[in-house]
Amino acid sequence: MTDTITVSVLGTGIMGAAMARNLARAGHTVRAWNRTRDKAEPLGADGITVTDTPAEAVEGADVVLTMLYDGPATLDVMRQAASGLRPGAAWVQSTTAGIEVIDELADFARAHRLVFFDAPVLGTRQPAEAGQLLVLAAGPAGSRDAVAPVLDAVGARTVWTGEDGAEGSATRLKLVANSWVIAATAAAGEVLALSQALGVDPQSFFEAIAGGPLDMGYLRAKTQLVLDDRLTPAQFAVATAVKDARLIVRAGELSGVRLDVAAASAERLERAAAQGHADEDMVAAYFASFDEKPQH
Repeated sequence: MTDTITVSVLGTGIMGAAMARNLARAGHTVRAWNRTRDKAEPLGADGITVTDTPAEAVEGADVVLTMLYDGPATLDVMRQAASGLRPGAAWVQSTTAGIEVIDELADFARAHRLVFFDAPVLGTRQPAEAGQLLVLAAGPAGSRDAVAPVLDAVGARTVWTGEDGAEGSATRLKLVANSWVIAATAAAGEVLALSQALGVDPQSFFEAIAGGPLDMGYLRAKTQLVLDDRLTPAQFAVATAVKDARLIVRAGELSGVRLDVAAASAERLERAAAQGHADEDMVAAYFASFDEKPQH
């Protein structure tokens, strides 16, 4: 590969670490930083340089990729990185940040002469590790070639939603998509909980809907994680789903829309986290239906 670039990855959790590895496999020079350095250290085995500070990670980078917890965390880390940023570099902002903070992120990019791309991704641990994420992106057409090597390495497809990342069109689409994911996951957990409460074998339910419009591969995959007690490692953790659910509810409030299912899902996820399931897969919200751990 001749089109190799230097990429800085800030945030190496479930998604960021997988993205960094895929960038390295594509032949790019990758430097990574994580708030807890121990979690980033294994990336060294993939030829990725792990740094002590965000500023060190971004020094001289052609593209900076952020995959952090939320918008405020992203802004904080980018401020820490400011002294190392190269004017003209592209910033691919992939954190699910919510619509309220996009203006601040775009303002930071303008102030530091960065080309800003609003580029959240759809997918969980497995597609991230396989480089098969769906990238939702907004940014200037004239600069897309500069970030194409990054998007191609981490994703199977990129859906462009606009020319100006500051408008947050990609983030808005991500929140809409995640509202469906969170609702479907909550429903999957409640189906299992109600089955148990009523003495119904879940397989009877799956047989009843098999092959029809109510059948979903996602439903079967998520419920099987509970039935097989395979909630770790999480594909998408309860704690992160809580954050996203609250961003969705807030986005609805700002737009004059009441999202009762999203609000209830957020409460279920918060209860599950309080019960000790924060780091488990988001379908562990199933446990919020019970005061004590159920037998299934």
